[in-house]
Amino acid sequence: MSGFSAEWLALREPADHHARNRALVAELRSVFAGRDTAAIIDLGCGTGSNLRALAASLPRRQSWRLVDRDPALLGAARERLSAWADASEAGAELHLRKGGCDIAVCFVEADLAQGVALLLGDGGVDLVTAAALFDLVSASWIGSFAREVAAAGAAFYTALTYDGADGWSPPHPADAAMLAGFHAHQRRDKGFGPAAGPRATELLEAALRAEGYDVRSAVSPWRLGRGDAALMRELAHGTAAAVRETGTVAESTIRDWLDARLGAAAYEIGHRDFLALPPR
Repeated sequence: MSGFSAEWLALREPADHHARNRALVAELRSVFAGRDTAAIIDLGCGTGSNLRALAASLPRRQSWRLVDRDPALLGAARERLSAWADASEAGAELHLRKGGCDIAVCFVEADLAQGVALLLGDGGVDLVTAAALFDLVSASWIGSFAREVAAAGAAFYTALTYDGADGWSPPHPADAAMLAGFHAHQRRDKGFGPAAGPRATELLEAALRAEGYDVRSAVSPWRLGRGDAALMRELAHGTAAAVRETGTVAESTIRDWLDARLGAAAYEIGHRDFLALPPR
């Protein structure tokens, strides 16, 4: 899978946390209500944003395994989680105290393209989670993933899966061509086979329903405005670079579009959050 820098992940984290569907997070909280402990595995963890977003909604004592293929991001996760916590104790396992929660964190370097069977195979996982991951993986990987989660008997929650919705303001004549080019780039192999892109949530739903899971999804769009100018600029540059790689849009059109987008007033990009609960 293509790498992401710690700086990019830090830039997008406030928008990610604001966009999460609160009703679905509340439902996840209710699943674990009355429990004192939870064991969680976070796939493609980056710098630990998903843990920071979810810790307050999970039981008082939490054990997290943060999984990423990039050792630099795992190192950044350790640093940022330590800074985020009310108190921390370093070691092979990081121990955090935050808002009344006791959180033990271990860091696992692994390539998710090889599947998650080995990560889940030892049992004892209550929740499998991820954020901004599943639009990058393939349909066949999603099918295997669903079977492996079901074999573990774990609940599953993921946030911020791209759904294809995209709207810049003010509009530009090249918006449709640029979006089509971006989608063509997104469907390329990111290390897992041809990427699912905007179909990812639909594929997750079908795969987990086939395993008997109770599933539901809800929208979680980014709604960006003037206060998000730095993030919008990075998104515009990233879109232009991706479309340029496809060769589907003339360079002059890309440059004109990018010039306009660097001063955009607003940008909305669609995501969906997803929760799946194992059969009782």
